[in-house]
Amino acid sequence: MLAGPWASQLLADLGAEVIKVERPGCGDDTRGWGPPWLTDGEGRPTREAAYFLCTNRNKLSLTVDITHPDGQAIVRELACDADVVIENFKLGGLAAYGLDYASLRALNPRLVYCSITGFGQTGPYAARAGYDFLIQGMGGLMSVTGSPDGESGGGPQKVGVALTDVLTGLYAGNAILAALAYRDRDGFRSGEGQHIDLALLDVQIACLANQTMNYLVSGLAPKRMGNAHPNIVPYQDFPTADGDMILAIGNDGQFVRFCAVAGHPEWAGDERFSSNAARVRNRQQLIPLLRQTTVLRSTAEWIAELEKAAVPCGPINDLAAVFADPQVLARGIRLDLPHASGGSAPQVANPIHLSATPVDYRKAPPTLGEDSDAVLRALGRSEAQIAALRQAGVV
Repeated sequence: MLAGPWASQLLADLGAEVIKVERPGCGDDTRGWGPPWLTDGEGRPTREAAYFLCTNRNKLSLTVDITHPDGQAIVRELACDADVVIENFKLGGLAAYGLDYASLRALNPRLVYCSITGFGQTGPYAARAGYDFLIQGMGGLMSVTGSPDGESGGGPQKVGVALTDVLTGLYAGNAILAALAYRDRDGFRSGEGQHIDLALLDVQIACLANQTMNYLVSGLAPKRMGNAHPNIVPYQDFPTADGDMILAIGNDGQFVRFCAVAGHPEWAGDERFSSNAARVRNRQQLIPLLRQTTVLRSTAEWIAELEKAAVPCGPINDLAAVFADPQVLARGIRLDLPHASGGSAPQVANPIHLSATPVDYRKAPPTLGEDSDAVLRALGRSEAQIAALRQAGVV
C-alpha cells in the first residue's frame, strides 16, 4: 500500500520510467482512502484520495487483470524489457500467475526483482500479511514510543505516520540501485540481475538504531520515555509561558551556554550535571529545575535567545505552521502539479537535492488507467486489439 509505491516514486523522481500496474475498475486500494479528496478545476471533489497522491507522482497507470492469461502476458512482456519489478504481494502470491521472480528471470536474466512483504521470504511468519501498524507493535517501536506506564496517557503508541512502510520504501530504493550497479559494473558479473527480499519487520528492527544497541549492550529492554531521550539530557520538550518548545542539547558546551542564557550558570558547574553522563544519571533532579525556568519566558523569546547562543531549540509546529515556516518556504518543499482532473495536485517535494541531475517533476499522480492505451501502444498493440482487451475486461 505504501512501501512499494514509496520506493517506486523515489526512483521515478530520480528519472526512472515507472509503470504502475493496477486492477481494472478499482486500482490501488489507497485511491479510496479518503477523505480528503483532490478537487477538480472547478473546486468539486474528485475520487482521488490525498493518500494516493502522496506516493504516486511521475508514474504511468496501466490497468491489467493479472488473473487473466492475456493480462499476465502483458505484464510478462513489460518485464522482458524492464530493469526492475517491485511487488508487494504476500509470499508466493504471484507464482500462480507466472509473475514471480523465477518466471520473470527466465525471460529477462538482467531483471532486478524486489519483493516487499511483512515478514520476508523465509521464516515461520513468511506467509502472514503484514501492515505497518502491526509491525510497529511486533518490531518494538511501540515499546519505546509514548508516555511511560503510570503517567497520564501512558501506554504503547504508534508513530503518527506509517513510518515502517516509508523506511522500507527507502531501503528498497537503495537496494534496487545497488543491484543495478552490481548488474551494470564492468568486470563484476556484469549483466546479472537478482532478487531483493525486504521485510517490514526486518526494517523496523534495524531502524530502532541506538535503542536496539542499548538493549544488546545492556541486556535491558528500553522503556517508553515520552519525549525524553535515553542517552542524552536535556533532549526533550519543555513548557514555556505560552506553549512548549524543544531543547536538543547534544553536548556539554551547549549545556553550558544554555545555563548562561537561563540565568543559572551554576548548573553547568554542578557535578551532577556537568557532563552528559552525569545528566543522564541525574535527570530526575535536573528536568524539574529546567521546567521551572522554561515557563518564565515565551517560546519565541527562548528561541531567539538560545539561537544567539547556538543552543539547538525549536517550536512544536502543526502542519499549518510547518508550511508557513520561512525555511520550508525557502526550500520549496510544497509544489503543485497539473492534474488530469483539471485542477492541480499539491505535492511534497523530494528532499534530495542533486547538483547535476535534480529531481524532475514530470507528472502528477495518474488517474486510474490514465496511461493504459499509451503503454499498450508502445507494446505494439493496435487500436482494435486494445478495444478487444477492454471489452474482455483485461485492461
